[in-house]
Amino acid sequence: MNCNTNVVQVTNVSPSTTSEQMRTLFGFLGTVEDLRLFPPDDSTMPVTSRVCFVRFKEQESVGVSQHLTNTVFVDRALIVVPYAEEGKRRAPSLKAESGPLPANRRL
Repeated sequence: MNCNTNVVQVTNVSPSTTSEQMRTLFGFLGTVEDLRLFPPDDSTMPVTSRVCFVRFKEQESVGVSQHLTNTVFVDRALIVVPYAEEGKRRAPSLKAESGPLPANRRL
């Protein structure tokens, strides 16, 4: 897969997982330039799941890291997807098409 990003979004992260554990896990796949876990380690907010963003030095690490999807880490199966950074992504159009769908068009 051709990715134009150095960042992955990791969801379904166990609430007991720490930033250091995530840094160690993804560090096996490439050089981690930055890692953000939400809510942060020092948060007292009760959560059922956490989200992590990992910025790699090399774009190639994004493709490799996607192979961790469905890998159980701590007590959850991780979901890893490329994340388009703010300046590189476009918001989807929220305008609905006006009028009925053509008869030959199926959903």
